[in-house]
Formats: sequence, C-alpha cells, structure tokens
Amino acid sequence: MIVPWLIALLFVGGLLAWASERFGAEWPRRVALAVLVLELLLLASLLGGSLQAGWLAEFNHAWLPRFGISLHFAVDGLSLLLLLLTAFLGIVAIGSAWAEITERTGFFYFNLLWTLAGVVGVFSAIDLFLFFFFWEVMLIPMYFIIAIWGHENKFYAAKKFFIFTQVSGLLMLVAIVAIAWFHYLQFGFFSFDYLDLLEVDMSRNVEFWIMLGFFLGFAVKLPSVPFHNWLPDAHSQAPSAGSIILAGVLLKTGAYGLVRFAVPLFPNASAEFAPVAMTLAAISILYCAKVAFAQADLKRLIAYTSVSHMGFVTLGIYAWNELALQGAVMTMLAHGLSAAALFMLAGALQHRIHTRDLFAMGGFWRHAPRMGAMAMFFSIAALGMPGLGNFVGEFLALLGAFQANQVLTIVSAFGLIFASVYSLWVIQRAFHGKFPEASLDPGRLPDLDRREMAYYFAMVAGLVWMGVYPQSFLDLSAPTLQALLEGQAVLATPGAPQP
Repeated sequence: MIVPWLIALLFVGGLLAWASERFGAEWPRRVALAVLVLELLLLASLLGGSLQAGWLAEFNHAWLPRFGISLHFAVDGLSLLLLLLTAFLGIVAIGSAWAEITERTGFFYFNLLWTLAGVVGVFSAIDLFLFFFFWEVMLIPMYFIIAIWGHENKFYAAKKFFIFTQVSGLLMLVAIVAIAWFHYLQFGFFSFDYLDLLEVDMSRNVEFWIMLGFFLGFAVKLPSVPFHNWLPDAHSQAPSAGSIILAGVLLKTGAYGLVRFAVPLFPNASAEFAPVAMTLAAISILYCAKVAFAQADLKRLIAYTSVSHMGFVTLGIYAWNELALQGAVMTMLAHGLSAAALFMLAGALQHRIHTRDLFAMGGFWRHAPRMGAMAMFFSIAALGMPGLGNFVGEFLALLGAFQANQVLTIVSAFGLIFASVYSLWVIQRAFHGKFPEASLDPGRLPDLDRREMAYYFAMVAGLVWMGVYPQSFLDLSAPTLQALLEGQAVLATPGAPQP
C-alpha cells in the first residue's frame, strides 16, 4: 500500500506548496522540501524489506476491468534505487532553486513536485496503460518549468521538448495498445498488465515493429543519437532545478523503460535489433563527446556530455548480460549525481555572473575556491576517475558489452578519452587563467555558501560510496536483473546479447 502513498504525497504536496504562497514566497520551498524529505524517508523504509512475490512492495486494484486496466504498482530493487535517486535529486533541485526562483514560487514548486510524482509513477507502474499515464504526467509540468522560469529562448526550448517527447510518447502508446490487442486475440481478454503481456506470442515482423515503437519512445527520452536534438536546448534554457531533474531523473526513465519493458516484452526482436542499438550507443558516445568540446555555452556542453555518458547505458542494456546490466544501472545512478551537480554549478555561475559563455570566464578559482574544488571533483567524476561511481558503472558496462560485441565496445571506450579532454578544458577555461576584470567585478562572484556546500557534499558522499562500496547497490538490483536474464534465455544466440 506504500506505493500509492508515495505518489499521492507528491501530488498533495504540490497543491500545498502552491497554496502556501499566500503566506509568503519562502513557504512553498519549505513545504516542498518537507514533502521530499518525508518521501525519501518512506522510500528508505523499504530498504532491507523482504520480497513478496518478487516485489519489495506491491499494490494492485482494478481500475477499468472491462479493458484490463488496473492500478498495479510494484517496487523491486531496481526501481527502488531509481526512486531513491528521484527523491534525493528532488531535494537537490529545491536547494538549487532556493535563491534562483523568486517569482511565482508556489506554482514552480507545484510543477516540480508533480513532475516527480509522474517519475515515481513511471518507476513503479506495472500496468502499461498506467505507465503511459504517468509518462505523460511528468512531461506537462516540466514544460511549464522551462517555459515560465527558463532563460532567453525558453519558449522555443519548451515547445521543442514537448513536441519530441509527445510524438515519441504517442508512438509508444500505439505500441502498448497493439500488444494489448494481440493479448486479446491470443487469450480472449484485454490486459495491459506487464506480467500478462510477457506471455504474448507474436510473429517475427509484428514483434519487431511493436518493439520499435517502444524503443523510439524510450530512445527519445534517453536520449540517443539521432533523437537527442531537443536536449541541449531544454538544458540550456531551463532553470537550474529543471536541468537537475531533466539530467538526473527524466533521462533515466528512458533507460528504465528499455530494461523493464522493451527488451523483456520483445526478446527475439530485441536480439535482432541489438547490433543497431549498440551502434547508436557508440555513435552517441563519440559524436556527442566531440560536439561537447565545440560548445561555448556551459550548460549546452554539459547537456551533450549527458547524451554521451547515457550511451554507455544503452550499450550495457543491449549487451544483455549481468555485468553489462549492472554497469548500466550503476551508470544511471552515478550520472544522476554527477550531472545534477554540474548543472547546479553551471546554474550557480549563471546566477552570479549572468552568462553561460565559457569565453567570458576565467580565473574563478582565486575568487571562488570552494566552487572550483566542487567543479574539479564532479568533472573528474564524470570522466570516470577510479574510486568514484561513474568509473564502476562505465567499466562494468564496457566489460559486459565486450562479451557481446568487441568492436563496438572498443570504439565506445574512446569516449572515456574524449571525456577527459572536455572536462579538463572546462576547468582550465573557467577556473584558471586570467580573470576577466574588464567585464566582471569580482564582487559579483561570491563563493558557495554553507547551504550550497551541504548539497554538494551529499552528492560527493554518494559518488564516493558508489565507487568504494558498489556492492551495496549491486546487491539491491541483482535479483531483478537476474530474473530478467533468466526469463530471456532466448537472447543467448550467436552475435546477440547473451544472458
């Protein structure tokens, strides 16, 4: 019963945050922070719980029984890790917006909490119609966050974000309805339940085309080349809190969809499509790393690095063995923290100096050493420094992918070299060299305060914990991944992903 309460808490909390604005502009952020702290505590209570029918928590109630639609929520180790990441980064996003968002604060935190409610629904819904419902719920408030509180080209970025995600979502809806229809033809009743749809048998061509609908829906959100074009605009124009949720949480819903639905529901088609998906992953890693190096806009640069690093997730998923899947999960978690921290730093810089132009920066370390130290840490974390979570994730993903496709794995590994180049170039460009005294007063660059440092230290601790003791995360997701692999032994074919 706890899962519906997790979602209801965020929906009701969003309404309370909006209503509390009448008592003062600071009340909405206090309400939102209290709601997310409570959400995190409720999720933490599931840690160490016993599995019930394969789930740590489950709720199932008929919604539209005539069409086989139910309110079926369930949480296992994989979804719990992503739910914990969601609540934690929600708190970080509030910290980022604390001083940045000063207008219509009630409506802002309403949209933030409702976006997170949609994400929690996506990570816990087992009924595919319910999954699609929450997939749409998380998009609309994010559109408002970008369109209202974004920067100079916010309307263009918000419309682009909405069009890309809506079109891909509609393709996925068609695919969901199609597989439910084939379930009806085969068993005589409609069902959108994931566990029922796993039993559907389809012809080779039908399975491939329905799988492609799921893949496109998830690949746009991931995003993967060539469906990534919306992301740099959305990131560069969104407020810092929006960028944190986009990079840290929303991108992970696409990867989760691939692991939970796209491959298990269509094992034969996924095996056939795996070389294509892994090729797109390798292209994403290398191409977006190259494009990132050419950016002058700091937030666009970080956005392209996100696409590049998420390529390792796609690579690991379609390698489809335990090492690769564990690497994909660890990369999702570690990238969520490192990307969120980098966007938070970029937003802090923009809030202080009112520009994202790297060529207008320089010598900031002397005036803001704490900011420089945090930027250095999260940059080396993102490039895969051993001892931190990103290294564990990408190393495992590459190790597992090597068992499935050696050539693409070797090509993808060059992305680690490119990551070192653009990460260190950003540090050199912004924090070393000559301070631009002609255009910037040092007084406009105050260093990070104690409140901001508390958020960064929490993310530092998370990345160090993942890097030094990754087994605690691997053990939590292992039962889910092993069950997926054991149920998809058909993928153990030459040249295809191997369980």
